[in-house]
Amino acid sequence: MKTGPAFTCPGGSREGVPIGTGVSSVLMTIAKQRAQAVAEILWELKRAEKLATLTSIAERAGFSPGSCGRTVSTCLKTVRRDWPHLQWWRAVADDGIVDNEQESHLVQVGFETETADGDRVVVKSLADQLMTWGE
Repeated sequence: MKTGPAFTCPGGSREGVPIGTGVSSVLMTIAKQRAQAVAEILWELKRAEKLATLTSIAERAGFSPGSCGRTVSTCLKTVRRDWPHLQWWRAVADDGIVDNEQESHLVQVGFETETADGDRVVVKSLADQLMTWGE
């Protein structure tokens, strides 16, 4: 198989990528790699019975969380689709706000939530529930 010249693209190298492989294919591969890294982090969180913020998950996985956590949220959608058994709900917004579905999962396994600012539901004592990784 003929491969194209080496050049660097966002998120990695294209060295050895087959000729005819478009940018969208490479970006799909990057998205899959990010989702796999996030999936591994979710597995760590499950084993430790902890939560993590979107920003800390993205940083641990080696990429920027994106504006308002959009990049890592997109990864979580892929994780939910490809690995539905993983506990995606352990990834919480940086401010601890959770939606109804996420709250249901969290309460089911013993995390406490509370209402803040009128109608927003947040993880109670979030800082105590967050995973700390020894770097």
